[in-house]
Amino acid sequence: MNRIVMLMGLCALMLSTSCAKKEEEKKEGEKFLVTNPVIKDTTITKEYVSQIKSIQHIELRAQERGYLEKIYVDEGQSVKKGQLLFQIMPKLYQAEMERAKAEASFAEIEYKNTKRLADSKVVAPNELAMAKAKWDKAKAELSLTQVHLQFTEIRAPFDGIIDRFHVRLGSLVDEGDLLTELSDNSKMWVYYNVPEAEYLDYKAKTQTKEPQKVDLLMANNEIFKHSGVVSTIEADFDNETGNISFRATFPNPEGLLRHGETGNIEMAVPYKNAMLIPQKATFEVLDKKYVYVVDKNNVIHSREVKIAGELPHIFIISEGLSTDDKILLEGIRLVKENEKVEYKLEKPEYVISHLDLYAE
Repeated sequence: MNRIVMLMGLCALMLSTSCAKKEEEKKEGEKFLVTNPVIKDTTITKEYVSQIKSIQHIELRAQERGYLEKIYVDEGQSVKKGQLLFQIMPKLYQAEMERAKAEASFAEIEYKNTKRLADSKVVAPNELAMAKAKWDKAKAELSLTQVHLQFTEIRAPFDGIIDRFHVRLGSLVDEGDLLTELSDNSKMWVYYNVPEAEYLDYKAKTQTKEPQKVDLLMANNEIFKHSGVVSTIEADFDNETGNISFRATFPNPEGLLRHGETGNIEMAVPYKNAMLIPQKATFEVLDKKYVYVVDKNNVIHSREVKIAGELPHIFIISEGLSTDDKILLEGIRLVKENEKVEYKLEKPEYVISHLDLYAE
């Protein structure tokens, strides 16, 4: 029994010593650092998921029916405008052209003979007109067969890169069958969706006529070496998502970017006269941000603030504070609402420039 009493007394003594030690630590740490919000021009970078498209990406289709006789290129090959890519068996169209050429020659001879007779008043003018019409018709039919023959050759309409083949040598293709795709990757269009609120901020903060520059973070987490510019904004918002589509144009001289890639657009948004505070000075309650403000009697009060933007270690404040307010920088978890504190005021310019020292 005596042992139990002794153990209880020892525990009470240890607890008392521990509480006294904590009280002593609290007294030693009662002086807290505070600072003020600072007004400064700044820029934040916002990221948007994007889709990368070739400036021209088209389908190459057969224009005539026949067997695919020759393929002059390979998948992934760079080609020049006008280069021959595919040849559909042209023999039938070649024969039709030769027949049409013969008929045109016959009609020409017939017309010339009729004209001589008409000049000699041997035949009536109407007969000459009929011969001329017959010759014109033959020439038109010859031109048509030449077009059909040309359609058996599929040529590149612009410089680009050949995509995967959808047919193989010897395949029977019908008019309109897909052969492959062709991409012009000299420039790339990068599409990304911007929420309505951020679109309005963008329009309000970019009043200059200079095009907005953006960067592209590629899938390997590296920044593409060439900057792009916002070249267009779509006319309408998507009613389901509340977003509007932006399109940025990037030069692609090395051909690194390809049609169908993904990445993130990084767009700098300027903030004039932005109010800045350290992120460390805030705490969160039910998804709302608060700071502790020290009043003229050195009593702290929590105050909700609205966040307009975010930088490393910094929040941009849109509502809730003024530059005269003193906000608690350290010891947020050691104080209570309406508690009187002693503090040391640190200049906000110094705090902002040395945030790494204050970061947890």
